[in-house]
Amino acid sequence: MQDMDDHWEQADVVQRFAGREPDHRLRELVEDYPDPTQVRVLDAGCAGGRNTVFLAEGDFDVYAMDGSEAMVAETRRRTAPLLGQDEARRRVQVGLMTTLPYDDESFDLVVSLGLLHNARGWEEWKQAAAETSRVLSNGGRLLFSQFTPRTDLTGEGLRRIPDEPYLYDGFPRGLAVLLEPDDLDREMAAFGLHPEIPTDVGVTKKEKGQRVSANALYRKGDAGT
Repeated sequence: MQDMDDHWEQADVVQRFAGREPDHRLRELVEDYPDPTQVRVLDAGCAGGRNTVFLAEGDFDVYAMDGSEAMVAETRRRTAPLLGQDEARRRVQVGLMTTLPYDDESFDLVVSLGLLHNARGWEEWKQAAAETSRVLSNGGRLLFSQFTPRTDLTGEGLRRIPDEPYLYDGFPRGLAVLLEPDDLDREMAAFGLHPEIPTDVGVTKKEKGQRVSANALYRKGDAGT
């Protein structure tokens, strides 16, 4: 566990994530909000701030959190010219996905991209999903992605952990909770989150192996509303 934590604090890892372009699905989604100043957004697992900066530039009422102090420091540095030093420090916080430091139903949109698969077991994943739903307003949306079991970052394949739901070993930094789209939709429904559009899969081939992500847009509330 400590090795995985250390990974996210490394300067080269921080800069690699910070240098990425904003998520293309988020770029499209923001067009749905004609008055961004009235839309409170949480970038959960903000990493180096690629999406937080994009949202701040678009005048969204944006907050961000990450478990890595180095990632939070970089996001604060990048948002300070847009928000001011004090606001950047207040809005961008170190936190855990299982205990989000926000009030119930306090966000209209939550962005959670590549975060929940970092859970070390099924109970932790469910707690993180429950927290994500808790802070989302009724009718609010969750832009979500996480790895599926078809992901192979090493080219050596993954091994499912016996008697553990959705838990796999074989990642460079240890265990991960991985779900196929149908499983993901079913499990998210338990937290009142239902697909607004069909959940699909994105595949990125690597020199060794591949990244395969389930990409979803959920809305909180009764199914079909």
